[in-house]
Amino acid sequence: FAQGADMAVVESVKAASDVYAPISGEIVEVNEALTDAPEKVNEDPEGTGGWFCKLKVTNTGELETLMDKAAYDAFVESEGH
Repeated sequence: FAQGADMAVVESVKAASDVYAPISGEIVEVNEALTDAPEKVNEDPEGTGGWFCKLKVTNTGELETLMDKAAYDAFVESEGH
């Protein structure tokens, strides 16, 4: 996947939302546990159960474009999420 490309879809009762690749890479592992327990995404998004996939990074320079946790928390707060 290229950075910003659609790589998954999350569906709820109300809507379907695309999940975009944060960086370019090749999927090397998929969290199959989400098939039977998709609620793990909400219950444990930063822990061991809520991840979608693991990427093998193909452009390490793109890592510099990512937010750290503090910047992301501030972004979410400012957006009212």
